[in-house]
Amino acid sequence: MDKLRFGTAGIPWSAKGQGTEQGIKEVRNLGLNAMELEFVQSVNISMEKALAIKEIAKQNDIVLTCHAPYYINLNSSDAKKVEDSIGRIMKSARVLSACGGWSACMHAAFYGKDTDLAEKLIPIFRNIVKTLKDESISIWIRPEIGGKKSQFGSLEEIIELCKSVEQMLPCIDYAHFHARDGGNKKYSDFSASLSLLEKELGKESLENMHMHVEGIAYNDKGEKNHLNLEDSDLKWKELLQALKDFSAKGVLICESPNIEKDAKMMQRFYKSL
Repeated sequence: MDKLRFGTAGIPWSAKGQGTEQGIKEVRNLGLNAMELEFVQSVNISMEKALAIKEIAKQNDIVLTCHAPYYINLNSSDAKKVEDSIGRIMKSARVLSACGGWSACMHAAFYGKDTDLAEKLIPIFRNIVKTLKDESISIWIRPEIGGKKSQFGSLEEIIELCKSVEQMLPCIDYAHFHARDGGNKKYSDFSASLSLLEKELGKESLENMHMHVEGIAYNDKGEKNHLNLEDSDLKWKELLQALKDFSAKGVLICESPNIEKDAKMMQRFYKSL
């Protein structure tokens, strides 16, 4: 990545109802330079439409990422649900690649009765990446930090998984990181997370970051719901200072309810550092 880019989780509110192509143009009009395709309910872009999206994104210098559907659980006791989950990841990656995209994230699994899932998930992700590579698809595959304690995905677990699979790096949702174990994250915690990434996954991981940042409400079980940054206790300015100090590059996607307002607020603050 050439720099740290800021963008919206989905089409900006100022362009709602006008489709993905107009959404990309609106991201550029807002002075932002990334957008996440939200496949959270379904992968709703056809391969034919993807070609037009690719051209619009290229013309406007917008890096595209995607969030795969929520209905993914690679640890389900139902083999059909695991198969369907793999299919949703594959379809998300294929469509994103056709759109000229860069990085696909997903929530990989729920613990259920298992407490150590990384070893179980490694062969599944290896097969996913191998299939994509055989199709000449080279986008990043990103298991995301889970906001709920019932979800697989502490920072350490995600790193362990990524160490064992090519073409995979973490998606760090820093609101989930904050909420997962009761909040209280500050500059030293954000810096420690970046140091751990560099130590375990190399400098490449800091130069190709895929992040989500938003306000968040939480309880002792973890994430409850997303909030606007000004309504949350997330120390986002300290996070951005840490990212600046570590010369982080990649894409920072805002998932606040007021997506473009908070994205621009973070971008302005980052540029002021």
